[in-house]
This record gives sequence, C-alpha cells and structure tokens, in this order.
Amino acid sequence: MAGRKRWSTEEIMDAAVELLRTSGTESFSVRKLAATLGTDSSSLYRHFRSKTELLRAVADRTLLTSMAGYRAEGDWKQRITALALRVREAFGQQPQLAAVWGQYASGGAGSRLVVEEVLQALRASGLPDEEIPVRYHRLAVLIAALIASEAGVSTITPEEREQGMELFRVAVLGADPEHFPALAHFARDVRPLGADRRAVFEELLAAQLADIEAAVRTGR
Repeated sequence: MAGRKRWSTEEIMDAAVELLRTSGTESFSVRKLAATLGTDSSSLYRHFRSKTELLRAVADRTLLTSMAGYRAEGDWKQRITALALRVREAFGQQPQLAAVWGQYASGGAGSRLVVEEVLQALRASGLPDEEIPVRYHRLAVLIAALIASEAGVSTITPEEREQGMELFRVAVLGADPEHFPALAHFARDVRPLGADRRAVFEELLAAQLADIEAAVRTGR
C-alpha cells in the first residue's frame, strides 16, 4: 500500500493561498488545509507549529516576492514610495493575503528586508535616530491599512460591487437636505470608497512623507 504524499513547505503554502482565496481567512483552518491536501493535520504541524505561524509565513512570502529585484534608487522619499508600491502590487495580485498580513503580520526574511529598507531610507531623510521607529510605525500602519482596504474591495464580485454602488447612490444622492445638509450639498462630488484608489494611495503616502520632510526641516 502506497504511503501518503509528503508535502513540501512550499506546496503547503501554495495550497494555503488557494484555500484562502476560495474560503477567506475567517473559515481557514489547518484541518481544512490538511483535508484539501489529502493528509492529516499532524503532518502539517511538522512544517508549521500553528495556524498563525503558517499564515505569517504565507504573508511573508508575499513580502519576499515584492522585494525580488528591488534596488534602492533615488532619494529617501522615492525609495519608500517605490517600496510601498511594490508591496501594494504584490498583495494586489493575491488580495486574499492582504488581510492575513494586516492581521497576523510576519517576521520572516521578507519582512526583514522591507523593514530594513524603510529604516535605512528614514535614516537618509535626516531624522534623528530616536524619531525613526515612531515614523516607521506610522508608515507601516498607513501602508498596511490602505493595502488591506483596497484588497477587500477587489475581492467582491461585479454583482456585489454594483449593489454597493446602488446603495451609495441612494445614501448620498438621496440624502434629505433637512437632516443631512452637508451631505446633500456635496453629494455630487463625494466619491465612492472604491474610486481612484491608486491615486489616493500615492497621495496619502506622499502626505506622510511630506510631514516627515517638514519635521526634518523644522527640527520638530
């Protein structure tokens, strides 16, 4: 009788990505992953000690992918912008993993490469060393939140998107000016959450970098 197939770490992570794509993070479990692979959970725990460790590894592999071929070029702002857009693109290709990254973070090689480059770029900005960890944290939270938000929108179906747009039109364009005077006034100019996300991502990131630049210039 033939033994069960021995799955490699990479194959397990590939299967986890596919299961996350079809079922989402809420219902993901090592037991379900093992069933998908035709094995038992104990065989997977030889590779990963827990579900959290597995998900962190999957997220970190996406960060590692984003760093493939990266070269630090330009000034510190250009470096951080280029890196943020690379991470955004990597999770954009696997949007189901963006929520995993935001929830579980990661601490592997991919994470270290990203953090190292951002910290080096912030040092090049002229910030004093004691300010750099705080500024790094603000950037990390902003980038992760924007990527997770965008990824969440990208995973809905066209039908769900249209339903959402209809609800937006009813809520905004149909607002009673007596009860919602500001909303009624700006109704035709307010954009739905999913509009122009790439431009908004870059604008918010640029604003955060400009704030850092101003802090360096004024010494505040």
